[in-house]
Amino acid sequence: MSPALIKMWVALAALGLMFIAVMAIMLSRSKLKGIISILVSTFAYMCMFVAGVLMLLVVFTGPTN
Repeated sequence: MSPALIKMWVALAALGLMFIAVMAIMLSRSKLKGIISILVSTFAYMCMFVAGVLMLLVVFTGPTN
């Protein structure tokens, strides 16, 4: 695979992680209570952190040839 295609897949994975994080936060705030809510929201924030790191990686590596 070319470097540009790899960067595209990394960016798509980051977007998917952001979507999962948003859905998990909405679920934990509206439907869940107690320790399960804390676990789901912790998972969601970890997904959002990883997605942010991946997006920074894609943005700051610059264009490909």
